[in-house]
Amino acid sequence: MAKRSKVKSIPQFKSEAEERKFWESADSADYVDWGKARIGVFPDLKPSTETISLRLPAGLLAELKALANQRDVPYQSLLKIFLAERIALERGQKPTQVVRDRVRRQATRVAAAVKEQRPRRSARR
Repeated sequence: MAKRSKVKSIPQFKSEAEERKFWESADSADYVDWGKARIGVFPDLKPSTETISLRLPAGLLAELKALANQRDVPYQSLLKIFLAERIALERGQKPTQVVRDRVRRQATRVAAAVKEQRPRRSARR
């Protein structure tokens, strides 16, 4: 495949509708040097999740809940942290602080939401 010699300049558009119409018929390869493209990183996007059913021995679950209670996070969130760290190790990567921080932020939001849903006890007189 021959390499394109010159990238065309992108025209100025008066409106989003005009730009949309242009890109519907134009090939971006003529206007963008994709050789300089980099992978986008969006650390604050909420990752999609999938519900699974997992059977654990009662003792293991009790220990997980005790550890989560010490850290004041839901046990499911702590389990996610443990899994993410172990997967990174298995792949020969260093568990990143970014992954742990993201999961901990999520756990904090979940814990706050749970606390808001608990009925408040009235003070005894």
